[in-house]
Amino acid sequence: MKEILKELEDRRAQARLGGGQKRIDAQHARGKLTARERIEVLLDEGSFEEMDMFVTHRCTDFGMEKMSYPGDGVVTGSGTINGRLVYVFSQDFTVFGGSLSETHAQKICKVMDMAMRVGAPVIGLNDSGGARIQEGVASLAGYADVFQRNVLASGVVPQISVIMGPCAGGAVYSPAMTDMIFMVKDSSYMFVTGPDVVKTVTNEVVTQEELGGAITHSTKSAVADKAFENDVEALMQTRRMFDFLPLNNREAAPVRPSFDGADRVELSLDSVVPSNPNKPYDMHEVIEKIVDEGDFFELQPLHARNMIIGLARMEGQTVGIVANQPMVLAGCLDIDSSKKAARFVRFCDCFNIPILTLVDVPGFLPGTAQEHGGIIKHGAKLLFAFGEATVPKITVITRKAYGGAYDVMSSKHLRGDMNYAWPTAEIAVMGAKGAVEIIYRAERDDADKIAERTKAYESHFANPFVAASKGFIDEVIMPHSTRKRICRSLQVLKTKSLENPWKKHDNIPL
Repeated sequence: MKEILKELEDRRAQARLGGGQKRIDAQHARGKLTARERIEVLLDEGSFEEMDMFVTHRCTDFGMEKMSYPGDGVVTGSGTINGRLVYVFSQDFTVFGGSLSETHAQKICKVMDMAMRVGAPVIGLNDSGGARIQEGVASLAGYADVFQRNVLASGVVPQISVIMGPCAGGAVYSPAMTDMIFMVKDSSYMFVTGPDVVKTVTNEVVTQEELGGAITHSTKSAVADKAFENDVEALMQTRRMFDFLPLNNREAAPVRPSFDGADRVELSLDSVVPSNPNKPYDMHEVIEKIVDEGDFFELQPLHARNMIIGLARMEGQTVGIVANQPMVLAGCLDIDSSKKAARFVRFCDCFNIPILTLVDVPGFLPGTAQEHGGIIKHGAKLLFAFGEATVPKITVITRKAYGGAYDVMSSKHLRGDMNYAWPTAEIAVMGAKGAVEIIYRAERDDADKIAERTKAYESHFANPFVAASKGFIDEVIMPHSTRKRICRSLQVLKTKSLENPWKKHDNIPL
């Protein structure tokens, strides 16, 4: 019996070495952790239960039968993050460059199937050279099997991808279908075709980092939600973000103890909006002053910065925050910001996360680039997302809410549950000067009259009371009481029940 037990331990030790100590050292030399070290950082100590440690590939072409490693380039299993169950797969670059084989894919599919069965999130740690060429179409079939599970799991359990090395070709489409993508600066990249192919086909000379590095995807393409300095920071921040999320679409997000009183008054908010309506202010300041302990996990902070999205807590309860940012493009809605917010709103609605919307929007960004780029359809995505959402929706208009953008930003007319406005709010079809110049077109050459008309328009419309008189605003509130009002509303809305008409699925304007 002792010999059998020793053989098991020896086999386990061999499997843990992956591609061998030499390749492990090479991984460390690049500043990267190994697949197993990443799991140790991500999960609670001692919680990892591995599956399929001894699985090997079945390929016999190109001499592959002579090269076989236990685990076949991916470590899979389950564990806990702060005591809550999660399934995880971590690709091992020391084994065939982490390339995906038929059995490699089957291991990933197995943990995804288990995750959906028990209702637990899936976190994928990606570090792979792509499809294993020696296996040909069997490898491609493996990718498709994983893709299908990504589709079925979408909206059922949270899926998080952490790109910690190369991710190229067909491999990029699995992370693209997950809810969140995090990347590591200078060591991870994603692209459909690499620099060599790009040079051959288009004659463009570009580096891997420029083509699909973490900075590119977190600023320009919006493929990545965040970029981190190294493996450890990426994994620790993944743990932090995981803590905001429910395990599946039938559960509520965890409520964490908060030392921040729900009735806290923040007097500084009374003066955060400048008296000059054209002067910007930082909406981050508003967010941090109303959420629990100022803790805000922002997503896509470097892309479409005129829109802020992210997760926070109010009285210990997770909320998704969507906010216009007056510091950038005056907070206008454009193509990128509409897409950014729409996907986040849908994510929150999938997983029962209430949505808090902070509004200061002068309208949609004008221009031929926006119109030709499809602002009509892209803006409709955000409108559609807010309109279909059935989770609790609380809206606070801090300053401008003009035109169609007022409607889009979770207005009462899109089934907003509680819609508040600060006294500084201006709710109208458009700004006073523009409105007056249209209404009194014949007087446009008379500066004094236009100034007089503008002042009259502002006194009548540049306030929240007309909307409040029609019931479009539930209450005009003092800015310092904003946190208290939101916390109370969230308590009231905990038992909210709302269902959309039955349908196979909707047809959002993609």
